[in-house]
Amino acid sequence: MVVRKGDQDAGGVLAILRGRAGNVVLTQFRENDGRLAWMRGTGAEPVSEAATDEYVAKQLRYDPDLWVIEFEAADYVPPFEARLA
Repeated sequence: MVVRKGDQDAGGVLAILRGRAGNVVLTQFRENDGRLAWMRGTGAEPVSEAATDEYVAKQLRYDPDLWVIEFEAADYVPPFEARLA
């Protein structure tokens, strides 16, 4: 589900993976070779809803063009093709 629409041309993406133990927020970045990849912005372990909201709000202060999407992912594996770094 799209939680927040960002800029169509310049907006980055945050993906919230929702599971039973909490949430993991993935943030998109470019590797040294220019390939898109994702990292666990909130860390390796799931975090609370409050921590998720705080992380997203902080990122939006840095980049108001961000898109925020969320997925139900009980295993915290993105339901889309993603290179995790």
